[in-house]
Amino acid sequence: MRFTSPTFSDLYGADIEVKRFPDGDCYVRLLRPEKGRGEACLLHRLYPGQDQSLMQAVLMLGAVSELGYSPILVAPYLPYSRQDKVFREGEAKSAELVCRMLKDAGAEKLITFDCHFLKKKGEFEYGGLKIENLSMNEELVKAAGEKFGGPFEVISPDMGARYLVEDFGGKSMEKERGGMAEGEEAYREIKEMKVEGDFRGKSVLILDDMVSTGSTMVKAAEKLKGEGAAKVMFAATHGFFLKGSLEKLRALGEVIVSDSIPSPASEVSIKESIEAALRG
Repeated sequence: MRFTSPTFSDLYGADIEVKRFPDGDCYVRLLRPEKGRGEACLLHRLYPGQDQSLMQAVLMLGAVSELGYSPILVAPYLPYSRQDKVFREGEAKSAELVCRMLKDAGAEKLITFDCHFLKKKGEFEYGGLKIENLSMNEELVKAAGEKFGGPFEVISPDMGARYLVEDFGGKSMEKERGGMAEGEEAYREIKEMKVEGDFRGKSVLILDDMVSTGSTMVKAAEKLKGEGAAKVMFAATHGFFLKGSLEKLRALGEVIVSDSIPSPASEVSIKESIEAALRG
């Protein structure tokens, strides 16, 4: 049994109704409420509008569970996955809390793509939730190869994303960050990017799990061009493109992302990967 939210209508249509009450609370209704047993698949994007989308997921999971199913949640991007560690006393361990919330709401398993805190493909359990972490690295590298039309190197902009490039003999840059910046936004500034190797005259694909404000990608491209790279291209599974970062990156090279988060740069579809995962 499959239940598809309106956020997946671009790939599958929708058979879940989502509305809001006058006070802003979420309203969710399954349009094919067939009782049954065993596993059921619930497809729902958790971004953009992650706070609202997570609440919708909780309600959907509860409704599917009430029908007698054990729901598998397919959510291409897992929000709040950036913080799975406590760096300063008093911080919330958001990644674990969100996973526990989804488990408590009834999720038997989460299928997602390039989860930020897992650092590799495969099956895991975190916060009590079973997670199948898929990757779009092969599809993104293939798409980049068609655009380069010749030899190129693959590099990740930090060690956390090295699993994305290892299968292609790729290197990983070392990123040194400063402390948490002052102000309302939570982020740590990049102090320095280091890379080993000879990139003179070469084409280079910079591959990461996500592009948020693009600052890491921009710094990586500047470093590589400073080392003599002839051409750079950017690829990532999840493209947020906040603060005009897509335009900034396109000024430096081509940009390719998957449609895990639909955007103007989404050239690689996650649909086949989802279907393969659900077939087992």
